[in-house]
Amino acid sequence: MKEKRKNGRQKATEKISYYPKQQWKPGNMVYPVPAVMVTASDGEGKDNIITVAWTGTICTNPPMVYISVRPERYSYHMIQQTKEFVINLTTRELAYATDYCGVKSGREVDKFDILKLTKQKASKVSAPLIGESPVNIECKVLQCQELGSHHMFLAEVVSVHVSEAYLDEKEKFHLERAEPIVYSHGTYYGLKDMLGTFGYSIKKSNSARKKKIERGNKKQNREILKNRGSYRGKVL
Repeated sequence: MKEKRKNGRQKATEKISYYPKQQWKPGNMVYPVPAVMVTASDGEGKDNIITVAWTGTICTNPPMVYISVRPERYSYHMIQQTKEFVINLTTRELAYATDYCGVKSGREVDKFDILKLTKQKASKVSAPLIGESPVNIECKVLQCQELGSHHMFLAEVVSVHVSEAYLDEKEKFHLERAEPIVYSHGTYYGLKDMLGTFGYSIKKSNSARKKKIERGNKKQNREILKNRGSYRGKVL
């Protein structure tokens, strides 16, 4: 097998290794996935946190997301009743809380109290934000699709909050500084190295751009010299 590059990047001319495959029965193998903490409220003062891994973006304009929740979960009926929830992104520091909120029922404990998490008031929905989360996404449910083991809430994003701690001097947000986590087959993982930015596979390198500029300059200089030569012996 070919040795991996230190930066993880592959040249377009290099062949990528492939492996023999086994066929398995149908199942969910789209991993890793984000592990988020979803906050919900019953509208009467009772709030809860549920950890959800079946979540993601479904539309850019209007901004829409989804979460899939089992009907037997305590938060399900809160979301069904109020048609609102908040997606709170998770980090390395929130890994313990993320797992706890996925295995402990809100019927038994107050997760905000047990985990010493901070409730922050949302601007558009009744469910609270988790103060320790770097990004909070307020959502209003548009429809619920009963798919099988999980019901999928399709929702519109109505407000987004980001932690000022991860904004630089130019107001650019750096989520990577918060050390976000993902979930894969029962295990939580941190994210480490950046492998590239959007479009880097077709972006010309600085050296290639420099050579192109140099070629352009040489061509321009030849044209100038050629024009100078054509004027020799002529009275202008």
